[in-house]
Amino acid sequence: MKLIDGKVVAENLKAKIKVQVDELINNDIHPHLAAILVGDDGASQTYVTAKEKACAEVGILSTLYKFNDDITEEELLNTIEFINNDPEVHGMIVQLPLPAHISVDKVMAAISPEKDVDGFHAVNVGRMALGLPSYLPATPNGVIELLKYYKIETEGKHCVVLGRSSIVGLPVSIMMGQKKYPGNATVTLCHSKTKNLKEITLLADILIVAIGHPEFLKADMVKAGAVVIDVGIHRIPDAHKKSGFRLVGDVAFLEVSEKCSYITPVPGGVGPMTIVSLLTNTLKSAKSEVF
Repeated sequence: MKLIDGKVVAENLKAKIKVQVDELINNDIHPHLAAILVGDDGASQTYVTAKEKACAEVGILSTLYKFNDDITEEELLNTIEFINNDPEVHGMIVQLPLPAHISVDKVMAAISPEKDVDGFHAVNVGRMALGLPSYLPATPNGVIELLKYYKIETEGKHCVVLGRSSIVGLPVSIMMGQKKYPGNATVTLCHSKTKNLKEITLLADILIVAIGHPEFLKADMVKAGAVVIDVGIHRIPDAHKKSGFRLVGDVAFLEVSEKCSYITPVPGGVGPMTIVSLLTNTLKSAKSEVF
């Protein structure tokens, strides 16, 4: 078994991004990412802080718009419109989840496709599906970059994706089936209504697990030599840890790692790559490479 180290791959890509950012700055273009955070969700705050740190490391400007969770939907949409119209901001993200009284669909639709560096807007999703230039969704693109870095063969392989969310499962299934590398795989998309799931996962050469349940994928669901990409991350209470919890993924790592050829850890696998994908998309925006 070989560990797919997302931290190593992320650092490698950030070094390349920094070179391009420096070139833009020398030409009086300073890439700028704006983030909107609503409420006091601990995981969201940690994630946004990590994004700000990554921006600083590569020279991308970052601005945080932080609001209490009682902000009205109208006020949030007005902020998005303000950022849309700011020519000095190249990328915008709205950290999820949002409070229940705010429509996620309205918020995502309000972000200008030209600044949608999360790749969630319908325009970018459609362009991605058609193979046109677009801002690729951050986490799926992170998965693709990991496969590329480790030169994992995907052509003609059976790729099983667990989870059909619009953020991860659905877009990564499309990307793995496209006519390019990584891609050209035969893709099966599974979800909560899939019957005989174990029979399907046992056929997979590549398993991408984004089902949202801690340690869902067990060793008896994985064939020997499969590649396993774990997208999930969960906090599990653990009295032996100073923090009071430990992080696990959607894969039962200890038992599955005994059977597979490659596997991503949690943390340190897909997570760092998601942030790098945001930096990549912000750089693309500053360079006007998509729109």
